Amino acid sequence: MAETHERLLMLIDDEPAQCRLITALASREGWRTLVAGDPETAIAMLGTRQGMQLNAIILDQWVPGDDACSLIAELKSRRPALPILMLTTSASPLLAVEAMRAGATDYLIKPIAPDRLMQALRMATTLEAPRDELAPLTEKMPSSPDFEAMIGATPTFRAALAVAAKAARGHYPVLVEGESGTGKEMLVRAMHAASPRAKAPLRIVNIGSTPANSVESALFGHEKGAFPGAFDRQIGALQNCDGGTLVIDEIDRLSMEMQDRLLEAVRTGQVRPTGARHSFRVDVRIVAASNLPLSDMVAGGIFLPELHEALAHVTVSLPALRERTGDIPPLSRHFLARIGEQPGLRELGITDGALSLLSAYDWPGNVRQLQAVLFRAAVFCDGDALTSHDFPQLMDMIGAEQPLAASGGHESSGVMLYTADGNLRPLEEIEADVIRLAIGLYRGRMTEVARRLGIGRSTLYRKLSDLGIDNAA
Repeated sequence: MAETHERLLMLIDDEPAQCRLITALASREGWRTLVAGDPETAIAMLGTRQGMQLNAIILDQWVPGDDACSLIAELKSRRPALPILMLTTSASPLLAVEAMRAGATDYLIKPIAPDRLMQALRMATTLEAPRDELAPLTEKMPSSPDFEAMIGATPTFRAALAVAAKAARGHYPVLVEGESGTGKEMLVRAMHAASPRAKAPLRIVNIGSTPANSVESALFGHEKGAFPGAFDRQIGALQNCDGGTLVIDEIDRLSMEMQDRLLEAVRTGQVRPTGARHSFRVDVRIVAASNLPLSDMVAGGIFLPELHEALAHVTVSLPALRERTGDIPPLSRHFLARIGEQPGLRELGITDGALSLLSAYDWPGNVRQLQAVLFRAAVFCDGDALTSHDFPQLMDMIGAEQPLAASGGHESSGVMLYTADGNLRPLEEIEADVIRLAIGLYRGRMTEVARRLGIGRSTLYRKLSDLGIDNAA
């Protein structure tokens, strides 16, 4: 629905082409853009009549990190409630941490898809949406490209992994479906690593982040002079990863014309670059990823049934996080362990109350959003463990009483079932913790401890000896 009033955006950027692009994108959603070419101009603008009406700031970080963070802090000190989005080419987690601590609402790594940029701007400025904590970060932390690194025990998730692991050993096309943020890219990387083509190239072409007029060249390539602006020859991804795996992400956004061309390439195993006189035979395994069920798009007449059939030789469907809430605790601990390895951060625990709070949210951004929320909370946490109070937006939306009731109203860490990397702890360690908890809860009254644990006193004392537990624990 269109806005009933104009919103004002300040863009701090010295690149004319990008200024024009962002201004045009923002105008489609009812934004008027003020451009400041340097920090001094931006600060001066804040004091003007228009500056007092600003709704958001986008800062393109072309200056060194410390200076960019200083500028964010200065802007935030003058206008504390103003959302600030930082664009950068740096994937440094340390810069993300410093930018957020300085007051950045979101941290976006270039190149960024126009839709993603506008989504971040909407989330930062819409009153109905959580404004800080749930702003999705595009910061990426390195992860192992194998199935073991994919955390989760929910049957639907494990079933999807089993299908993917079996399909990885084949050569046929694979279709991976799932909402944005469910882990499709991680899954396809794991499939490639487990495939016979593991040592061959893996390339990912994201249709959603590729300009519409460049998709054809990105996939099929073009010859020099094939069209106005084709000053050089370009080899397309299909030809460029001959012998390897090509991942076509967000294939649901592929135009009908490009669907026709891709179908021909899949059927014939040949690629003809735009403007070329002949085709090239290629041996490429195609893995297609879609945010939407392609069968629904086929039924709606916006996706070729023949291409769907050709790509869906095997279909892997990743469930949304709201459908696997039991995986949120191990996922959270796994992410916190990885976050703790990043420069400027440390490993943190997480309380039962916080886990209950996280489990009560429906996570429209799925696993990616959960990781971003934990990252932001870890940046600002002063204690040794995250509590529900480290997620103020979630508490506002869900209410503190419901999740805390699920954990008995306590913010204690209780008995931890999982290790920091998301795997189950050894049974012996869990049993020892349960016994210690019972001894403390019933104040060392061993008869009561044995009764509550459902074992005899002699069995209890034997376990205390075997596990090396002091009766006064």
